[in-house]
Amino acid sequence: MRIAIDAHSVGAKLAGNESYATNLIEALAQIDSVNDYSLYVTTQEAHDRFHRRWPNFTVKTTLPHTPLIRIPLTLSAELRRNPVDVLHVQFTAPPFCPCPVIVSLHDLSFEHLPHTFNRRSRTQLRLTVRHSAKRAARIISLSEHTRQDIAQTYGIDEKLIHAIPLAAAPDFSRVRDDKELQRVRHTYGIMGDYILSVGSIQPRKNLARLVKAYASLKSRLLTDELPKLVLVGKRAWLYDETLRALEETGLSNLVILTGYVPQSDLPALYSGALCFVYPSYFEGFGLPPLEAMKCGTPVIVGNTTSLPEVVGDAALSVDPYDVEAIAAGIERLIKDSVFRDQLSGKGLARAEMFDWRETARKTLTVYEQVAFESQSGNRLTGSN
Repeated sequence: MRIAIDAHSVGAKLAGNESYATNLIEALAQIDSVNDYSLYVTTQEAHDRFHRRWPNFTVKTTLPHTPLIRIPLTLSAELRRNPVDVLHVQFTAPPFCPCPVIVSLHDLSFEHLPHTFNRRSRTQLRLTVRHSAKRAARIISLSEHTRQDIAQTYGIDEKLIHAIPLAAAPDFSRVRDDKELQRVRHTYGIMGDYILSVGSIQPRKNLARLVKAYASLKSRLLTDELPKLVLVGKRAWLYDETLRALEETGLSNLVILTGYVPQSDLPALYSGALCFVYPSYFEGFGLPPLEAMKCGTPVIVGNTTSLPEVVGDAALSVDPYDVEAIAAGIERLIKDSVFRDQLSGKGLARAEMFDWRETARKTLTVYEQVAFESQSGNRLTGSN
């Protein structure tokens, strides 16, 4: 079987999309030495990462990076020159693809929360993703919540949508080396205890409410009781609300904005944190809480969409729309070391239930189903 994967997100600092593509490819290489893979990349970093690592994987650079040109023109032309049995993309497929397409949809936040995207992005996503989903041979969601959402929102038969969960990457684990912990603290200017949040700065990550919750804690805790707040992630879009909350609360001296952080530094950042807070109110999966759990860090999450499905009872869940609920959850973890230890243990056990190799095996099964249906002329159709 010839399998093509659009891996343009690798090396592009696209957060969850990049993590998904990178870890899936690495895991597929571990479990499958039989099928032939073509990886379509756009960055030198991605090319260098995958080139000649595995004999059944070929890396091809498709430029330009601009999706409006690359997806309908460059990628389509490449697939016609070098036919494959299936193409796997995230969100958007070529409109006239010469082979069956499998589309991974992380979430439909752009459909339900259009105000959290800039106009150009939400218009492009609504047009291209809906079209791609309805024409896809199969859709992969990252959670059961998103699977049901896709079926209901786009009117697609649930039999065509496979919920395949993610996992924390293998290099996430608890860091006990004091030199490494101190190195990372020094790199990002962190002194003393700290509360950590990881995710791009954009509206649905709910960082403005997190900042306000932190301000509430400052008003009722002694100065030496209050850890710093460390926000890890690049400024994505519509980040003014978060920056405005920092300015209005006067917390600039207590909140550290690291910007983009390479994955190699994240395990130590997670491991050194007093707790990890992820108050997002809309997630298709929510990988950072799982990464934190794998590093033994107590976790607080918002209690909406897919997050309860991912963390189970191994995290403290709060109403992400309630500033005081977020503050109360953080305060509990600051003051209750026994509870922190309980969540740490539960989180470590929970994280072990997710494995990228299992994600890869389930994804490969979808490839095989689609290729078989295409060859036998027995393709299912899924729009209601």
